[in-house]
Amino acid sequence: MESIDAARIEALETKVSYLEQTLQQLSDVLYRQQQALDRVIARNQQLVDELGTAPGASASEIEIPPHY
Repeated sequence: MESIDAARIEALETKVSYLEQTLQQLSDVLYRQQQALDRVIARNQQLVDELGTAPGASASEIEIPPHY
């Protein structure tokens, strides 16, 4: 009976070990994706700022083309 319990415990420990490894890998991927997203958001803000300071950027200076 004890050998069955020991085998079950060992199997559970093995599964937990794999789950911990997978969790760490997912955490690493999530961290890298968040870094990439932060860079994209910063670049987007930079482009919005540049667009706002570009000549002809105000709404009153934009000429609307006539409809066909």
